[in-house]
Amino acid sequence: MNTSIVGKQFELTDSIKNYVEQAFENLEKYSLDIISGRCVISADEKQGKKGFVVDFSLNLAKKDTIVIRHKDKDLYAAIDAIVERASKVLRRHHDKLTTHKNKDDKKQNALDDILETNAPLIDGVDEIVPTELELYKPLEIDEAVRILKESKDQFLVFNDMEAKMRILYKRKDGKLGLF
Repeated sequence: MNTSIVGKQFELTDSIKNYVEQAFENLEKYSLDIISGRCVISADEKQGKKGFVVDFSLNLAKKDTIVIRHKDKDLYAAIDAIVERASKVLRRHHDKLTTHKNKDDKKQNALDDILETNAPLIDGVDEIVPTELELYKPLEIDEAVRILKESKDQFLVFNDMEAKMRILYKRKDGKLGLF
């Protein structure tokens, strides 16, 4: 993870930099693909009251950027509050990835369960039998025409010599069509 720690209107000390770097390292425990992290610390003085504003942003792969801003009189308290909020967001995202199965996986598992049973699904309905598709070498159009004429099929799906998927079909008038 690339980290960047910047101080605006405020000089960063080594202890502050180490504290923020340790905070970034603590967020890596969620095993998410964190691309980069940026922390901008700025001094904020309004109406004679001194304080700090800490902006914290995390860039996640395949997800939006997480941006958190916190104001506090104590710099370390502000950093702790931001790390806690970032941990909560990352934990939720991590839990979604680890506990919720993908909908496609559920569908595939259900289909596999159905195909494994040997009994018909419903009375009067034929059993579903899985079959392997045969992979053919690319065909020339003349060869595909010959194959379709010799068969009783209405159409033939094949890859031509340019690796394009083509469909050759019999029309009602007896001629052949190519799509």
